[in-house]
Amino acid sequence: MKLAKIFTNGLINENPLLILMIGLCSSLAVTTSVANGLGMGLSMTFVLLASEIVIGIFKKLIPASVRIPVFIIVIAAFTTIIDYVLQAYFPDLSKAMGVFIPLIVVNCIIMGRVEAFASKQSLPACVADGLGMGLGYTWVLVAISAVREILGAGTLLGFELFPDFTAILFFALPPGGFLVFALFISLGLMLKTKIAVKAAGGAK
Repeated sequence: MKLAKIFTNGLINENPLLILMIGLCSSLAVTTSVANGLGMGLSMTFVLLASEIVIGIFKKLIPASVRIPVFIIVIAAFTTIIDYVLQAYFPDLSKAMGVFIPLIVVNCIIMGRVEAFASKQSLPACVADGLGMGLGYTWVLVAISAVREILGAGTLLGFELFPDFTAILFFALPPGGFLVFALFISLGLMLKTKIAVKAAGGAK
């Protein structure tokens, strides 16, 4: 039950984008298409999960005085791996996301979870947290990307949905991204409140 709660926290209750609201810059920049959002989300999930596992295994061997540099090196290693994988096997996606893949190294989500969670919890808890936070980040990116791509280009994953649809350029631009993201934040907070009220009612 504890591991399940840790996992689900990242999906809704402590969603890094909707609730914690960290790592927003790259999120708004890459969500112009579902392919970009999915690629960024899965890349982030891989780096976060792998980093938490490594830190969870070796945390007792890392001196407190150098823990932050060590965390950065671990995160940078996995970021480099995913960057090279995308360049080798998904060059178009890598080019579309540009500098935002290398910038995963300094993403607040990963450093925050490694410092606040992985360095203090058990390995199974680290795996649950990495998956929950990563997938929570991914589903929000994909959802925002879908809305922006459909309204801003009339396509989904590059396939035309409505032949006679007039694209609303606003949603393909940064202001449109802010608007859609704000609506998702409102939806996330409303959902979190309903879950909390339901849990309080069940406790009684």
